[in-house]
Amino acid sequence: MGPPGPPGPRLSLSRRVSAFAFLLCAEFFYSWAWNTVDILRPYLRESLGLTLTQAGSAYSAQGAGALTGALLIGQLADRLGRRNMLVAVMLGYGSLLLAGVFVSSYAQLLLQRVSLGIFLGGSFPVVVGIYVGLFEPGVRSRLASLISAVFSASVITQGFAFGHLGGHDWRLLLWLGGVPPILLASFAYAAVPAGVRQVSQAKRRLPIGELFAPGIRRQTLLLASLTGLNFFAYEAFSGWLTIYLKDVRHLAAPAIGALVSGQFTGNLLGCFFWGWVGDRFGRRASAVGFFVAAAAIAVFLCVPAGPRLLIAVGSLYGFCLSASVVWGPWLAELYPEHLRSTAASIFNWGRLISFFAPLITGELAGVFGLRLSMLTASLAFAAAGAIWLTLPETLRRKHA
Repeated sequence: MGPPGPPGPRLSLSRRVSAFAFLLCAEFFYSWAWNTVDILRPYLRESLGLTLTQAGSAYSAQGAGALTGALLIGQLADRLGRRNMLVAVMLGYGSLLLAGVFVSSYAQLLLQRVSLGIFLGGSFPVVVGIYVGLFEPGVRSRLASLISAVFSASVITQGFAFGHLGGHDWRLLLWLGGVPPILLASFAYAAVPAGVRQVSQAKRRLPIGELFAPGIRRQTLLLASLTGLNFFAYEAFSGWLTIYLKDVRHLAAPAIGALVSGQFTGNLLGCFFWGWVGDRFGRRASAVGFFVAAAAIAVFLCVPAGPRLLIAVGSLYGFCLSASVVWGPWLAELYPEHLRSTAASIFNWGRLISFFAPLITGELAGVFGLRLSMLTASLAFAAAGAIWLTLPETLRRKHA
């Protein structure tokens, strides 16, 4: 395991802050593109005449692409430059999100989502590799909290748009999310410094092979399991949330939009709390959030409640869901410096497990009802929290 490294190149604070601000813009539109697969699921299902399982499989296709992108682009970023790959992923996910406007069949939907997922999966390891190289360990969790907060702010924005589209075409959300990253991508060359703490490696094997070296193989596999359970749990609950609220709770679009926005408002606030916890008490301390999230899901699904109480419980779930905000710097710190983006890509390896979430929960919903199938998220979060507590701590008190 490589110890956390010192700050990156001797750049001025304003230069580093400017680069980070650009990363926040990229994260906003990454989030927009990613979450359309869940937020627009009722409309995709209706417009293409899909079953529950088919509608859920769009997420599986996107997740498959994300795993591929994480494996490929994370390694390319460590070899060819993280700034270059940032430009590539922004152009890629912007263009492929727009391609969704022209989807007219189930097969086309799967192709569009797997292609989109390739570029989305590469975003996280590239962004983490850049900001971890720019700033010292004692502030990295809080920087990660800002990245995650922007992710949530993007979903909140989509929630409001979802609730107010009314008689307008829902495909407007694809245009609103696809055009800006295409226009912004080229500005990365001005905003992000070249060669941010990059180490040229002339190794014969791919960087990913080093993550399975003797002594750290078990750690890598546990981290992949942890992220997999996280994605499974998120998709089992949040992925079906709009359909659950529409078809089971029979809520109107404005109320659904308010609930989605409430969940991610809680998520946004939680980002700052868990980022502070990660920098003050260590990366493992945030595991408690997953246990609370598991309990919140059970209450949300099992306790009869009106919209106001649902918003409150959903906001608590969102608040605790953001406990994983510390994973970006934590993953990079657990491995040697030249593997930062490759190591951060482990975040998306977990999608191998989450591929099955919409398929399994879709089948369970058909037999036992949507509520029971969504409860599997509670079990998955509890199991993830238990694994998290067994993994190494990287924060040294001198950095707190």
